[in-house]
Amino acid sequence: MFTPHGRRLTRRLLIAAGVAALTALSTVPAQAADIPAPGEIVKSANIEHVRNVPRPAELTDIHTDMAFQGDYAYVGNYSGFSIYDIRRPDRTTPVSSLVCPGGQMDVSVYGNLLFGAVDSSRSDDSCQSTAQPASNKDSWEGVRIFDISDKKNPKYIKSVETNCGSHTLTLVPGKGRDRRNVYVYVSSYNPSATFPDCQPPHDLISIIKVPLRNPTAAAVVATPNLFPDGGNPGDGLPYPERTSATSGCHDITAYPEKNIAAGACMGEGILMDISDPVSPKVTATVRDDENFAFWHSATFNNEGTKVVFTDELGGGTQATCNEAIGPNRGANAYFDIVDGQLVFKSYFKIARHQADTENCVAHNGSLIPVKGKDIMVQAWYQGGISVVDFTDSASPKEIAYFERGPDTTAPALSGGHWSAYYYNGYIYGSDFNLGLDILKINDPRTRSAQGVRFDILNAQTQASYRERGHGHH
Repeated sequence: MFTPHGRRLTRRLLIAAGVAALTALSTVPAQAADIPAPGEIVKSANIEHVRNVPRPAELTDIHTDMAFQGDYAYVGNYSGFSIYDIRRPDRTTPVSSLVCPGGQMDVSVYGNLLFGAVDSSRSDDSCQSTAQPASNKDSWEGVRIFDISDKKNPKYIKSVETNCGSHTLTLVPGKGRDRRNVYVYVSSYNPSATFPDCQPPHDLISIIKVPLRNPTAAAVVATPNLFPDGGNPGDGLPYPERTSATSGCHDITAYPEKNIAAGACMGEGILMDISDPVSPKVTATVRDDENFAFWHSATFNNEGTKVVFTDELGGGTQATCNEAIGPNRGANAYFDIVDGQLVFKSYFKIARHQADTENCVAHNGSLIPVKGKDIMVQAWYQGGISVVDFTDSASPKEIAYFERGPDTTAPALSGGHWSAYYYNGYIYGSDFNLGLDILKINDPRTRSAQGVRFDILNAQTQASYRERGHGHH
């Protein structure tokens, strides 16, 4: 979610700003007759809604990103995170919740460790911390590490401070002699001359090395400059015409088996060689100043020959799925990798127009492991969950969807699905306010995915899959 860091604007202020901007945005209102009733579920016939698990009462803020390992799902929340038992997805139940405020709690898991991203300037690194301006040198933000060996009682064991905090994070496991370490690529942005620990130009990422046998020794070991030329300067125009300047990355997806990573870095998308995990090298860059406002996230296809980039137009707090904005902004962009370069093929955006109270834009998703096909499930905030076949990257097609009518349980422009991921036969969607949704797709085009099992899924750390049996991990 492209919210400026909590140290600058609260979510409430952003929402208020979003409401104020509505009149300027929506010159062509969505047709009321086409909008489902508040909370009403609408879906394609090939999607089954298996279960909804309400957000735990002790986590008072919104749900965010997810990770999976074995029979457990881990769901981040601005207030902390929750662990769910998904051994029987149709009976998914909460195991525990840990209250530890600090947005946005993007989560990844590895072994007995959970990593949480904190991009909210805090009074200290503890779970009792309060918001404190980043202009205060004593403020803390970065990555928290938890021991999750006891699922009922996760323990906070280590914090690592990083420049400009950690908006998102990406795990890159060590290989060979280095396999006892895991590396954390920390993405952050929005520096300011008034922030002692977040100075411009901030054209870098932070890399944390975590010794798996001694995770409390985790430390930043590199801060590579990815944009020595300063990156995209942006165009300085107001939303929705604006293209963001580059001052860091929003999110990185690694494909360690293939030694590549794709970065969604505000004003541009990049490819990287990560064969040396502490020294990633940018090998290709692409910009789209006509239709992309904010490069938000990236997903490779299984072959590593395509990248899907998302544009988070309006930062996730605006109504951009309407006729006024059109089909090419706030969308996915599909690129083929040809001779090491990114070649644009097409855009995709959900065709269902949303109400002007519904925040809606391309957000987080993952592949459905269908051999020989490129199929992805993806969250669109209040646009719901969409399944798209992009085997022909020049002509992506939606094959399934699930959504609700406007979420009236919270202020306007502050609901919907943050992430939607496929894991071992089911789709899991983390809804801001309404909790964890479990879906099942029943479609001949995705049936072979039922035979693929993974031991772990961090969507930002891709692993290849085979037709049947286990995916790599």
